[in-house]
Parts: sequence; C-alpha cells; structure tokens
Amino acid sequence: MFGSADFLANNRVVFDIKGNTYRLVAQIKYAPLFLVFIRFVGTHAEYDRIDANKI
Repeated sequence: MFGSADFLANNRVVFDIKGNTYRLVAQIKYAPLFLVFIRFVGTHAEYDRIDANKI
C-alpha cells in the first residue's frame, strides 16, 4: 500500500515524502489503542545524520 515506506525494528516506519526529499519516522503502537508517534520529520540529509531506530 505504501511503496515509499520502510519498516524498522520497534514498530517504526520511515516514509519518503515528496519524491524522497523529506523523511518522516513514526513509531506505531497497535494495542490496546492504535497510536502513531511522530519521532522525526526532516530532509533526507538530516535523516542521514540520525539513527531512526533510537530517536
């Protein structure tokens, strides 16, 4: 469904936005409620400087 999404450990998903210009890292909690926590939003260059599994 999301061709520009990569799944990481700890229920984290990295979304490529606007042709891979921006990245969004979200952590998803599935139970007991469905919650999405935005962990990072930034450019591709900024994303390269972080560890998406730890932020």
